[in-house]
Amino acid sequence: MDTLSHALWGKGLFGYRKYGSFAILFGALPDLLSFGLYFLYNIIFNFTNLTMGKPSIEEIPKWVFILYDFSHSLIIALLFISVVFIYSKKFFFPMLAWPFHILLDIFTHSTDYFPTPFLWPLSNFRFNGIPWSEPYIWFGNLLCIAFLFAYRYKKKKINIS
Repeated sequence: MDTLSHALWGKGLFGYRKYGSFAILFGALPDLLSFGLYFLYNIIFNFTNLTMGKPSIEEIPKWVFILYDFSHSLIIALLFISVVFIYSKKFFFPMLAWPFHILLDIFTHSTDYFPTPFLWPLSNFRFNGIPWSEPYIWFGNLLCIAFLFAYRYKKKKINIS
């Protein structure tokens, strides 16, 4: 799924009461840690050869795959959430946007292009999902996000009244 959608899902599900910016950040975090850094790398070191669109697998550096595996692992996300909980003695609800991002990606990435390594480093199993670029997945995602924010808006309006 695209990074903006993940950020919106994070905000809508885990940042509607408080800490909305953190929910947006944690919703986008797995993509920012891999492709976000790759984007910055290209701006700094490859600015004259920047191209739009999906890069081919062959042109993506190995470190992007390593960061992708790390950031898209439910094991790693839950480990970080546990460490924060143990350290702070409080559960930081917006962090749940990170594992939710991973759960969405499991089913919206095919094994042809960046399948989600959700059990890494314990297993290399990857589910062959339906790519989020498929129109019915893309538009269905947008519709669900719109419904979520309409629901949050309506609920907030009712609670204010």
